Amino acid sequence: MGGASGSAPSPHMRPDSPTMAAPAESLRRRKTGYSDPEPESPPAPGRDPAGSPAHLHTGTFWLTRIVLLKALAFVYFVAFLVAFHQNKQLIGDRGLLPCRVFLKNFQQYFQDRTSWEVFSYMPTILWLMDWSDMNSNLDLLALLGLGISSFVLITGCANMLLMAALWGLYMSLVNVGHVWYSFGWESQLLETGFLGIFLCPLWTLSRLPQHTPTSRIVLWGFRWLIFRIMLGAGLIKIRGDRCWRDLTCMDFHYETQPVPNPVAYYLHHSPWWFHRFETLSNHFIELLVPFFLFLGRRACIIHGVLQILFQAVLIISGNLSFLNWLTMVPSLACFDDATLGFLFPSGPGSLKDRVLQMQRDIRGARPKPRFGSVVRRAANVSLGVLLAWLSMPVVLNLLSSRQVMNTHFNSLHIVNTYGAFGSITKERAEVILQGTASSNASAPDAVWEDYEFKCKPGDPSRRPCLISPYHYRLDWLMWFAAFQTYEHNDWIIHLAGKLLASDAEALSLLAHNPFAGRPPPRWVRGEHYRYKFSRPGGRHAAEGKWWVRKRIGAYFPPLSLEELRPYFRDRGWPLPGPL
Repeated sequence: MGGASGSAPSPHMRPDSPTMAAPAESLRRRKTGYSDPEPESPPAPGRDPAGSPAHLHTGTFWLTRIVLLKALAFVYFVAFLVAFHQNKQLIGDRGLLPCRVFLKNFQQYFQDRTSWEVFSYMPTILWLMDWSDMNSNLDLLALLGLGISSFVLITGCANMLLMAALWGLYMSLVNVGHVWYSFGWESQLLETGFLGIFLCPLWTLSRLPQHTPTSRIVLWGFRWLIFRIMLGAGLIKIRGDRCWRDLTCMDFHYETQPVPNPVAYYLHHSPWWFHRFETLSNHFIELLVPFFLFLGRRACIIHGVLQILFQAVLIISGNLSFLNWLTMVPSLACFDDATLGFLFPSGPGSLKDRVLQMQRDIRGARPKPRFGSVVRRAANVSLGVLLAWLSMPVVLNLLSSRQVMNTHFNSLHIVNTYGAFGSITKERAEVILQGTASSNASAPDAVWEDYEFKCKPGDPSRRPCLISPYHYRLDWLMWFAAFQTYEHNDWIIHLAGKLLASDAEALSLLAHNPFAGRPPPRWVRGEHYRYKFSRPGGRHAAEGKWWVRKRIGAYFPPLSLEELRPYFRDRGWPLPGPL
């Protein structure tokens, strides 16, 4: 037995025979820990046939659509939340600029036109509603928007009808919002929301609608939007304020921006070389990076990453409403499923696993065209033609030396011009509203007490607020009013009248009413101040003051309620009085 091991193998025991190969192969498998699956079993979900974890392929945008819809729904939610909390006080029945008066004036101006012509000039659902209770109308529009946007935000799925409803609801508010809705981010949200309609199937509510792949035309619509936003912002700066060319704008921006936050206080005191670096970086991001969109997939991804990081920096450094959050949305169209896959969990039955299977199906066999797919493709092509046509004046504006920013060329706000901070104010001015209970406003012993707003600078000892993406529309308009006169902003006189009457709606827009629990003031006035950040480590900072202020003069003289009543009647405003 012992010598047999050294003898020649028997013909029945050849090493390559099945008898010897089976135990040898089995031994190798035991050593490596490998075992074959059952002969007829398919590869495990989420893994390739070799058994390694599967990776999403490039070139599809199923997950991109989910991220885009959630991001857009988030911005819609914030916008409708702002509307619900503030529209009654701003444009409601007893608002500072009642939209009922605005609609009636518009109707009277176009009295020789048909109803359709009036609607086409200013499309809003409010034309179809009863104006006797405008507050309820405004709340209804806002609540519907909140409900739909919440659904899309939570589920990540929508259809064209839901997205069109969001767009129509918000457009209805923007078009009657007067000066409160006159800023670029309103048109930007409407253009972004319009593109969002075409991301979705017509009826189906599914995060992965199998027969409705994300349209490349719509994706390029988003990319064209972010290209125009950033390039427009960069060009308006180079053509505008000289400080953008000599790299000194950031020496002033943090202190003089509309609503600074606490981080802006510290950034303002950064070294001069850091401000030069910031300005150069801004020019790079806005003037050069947008062209990365046209240089292939990797460059497009780099563009998306840089733009999102840039917007994140802006969010950290100031309260610019939901503008920067909104600007991130079209940048998401730069990323395909392979890029965004890390945001989604893996595992059998997961979204990633389903997308991978759909990618395999697409690569394996092209499905027969369905009637719905053909109609949808025709709609997307029509969208592309429409965007190209409406982009002509926008492109001409970008090329013009007299470029204008934040302008829309049609009542639907579909393709617009954009830009931000073309000029930088070098000093900060503020209007401080004050009231007194004294019977004589001119008396030397009259005690004037300040009203405090929710967010704008007032009390020098109050820390700057941090509210983005939320937005206080009155605070924002007060910043603009400080650089003009009250004759250009008659709503501020309306606000003064409401403070004289202790109007509850108007007071809800403020943070502090010095006459709370007391009779209303007899007089209200506006004072003009110049504000500067205190110096860290300096005397004012040691006293707990964030700001140092100096009086410039009177903004508007002391006013009483009685002398304002004719002013209100002439404008069709409700006479102020306690609610």
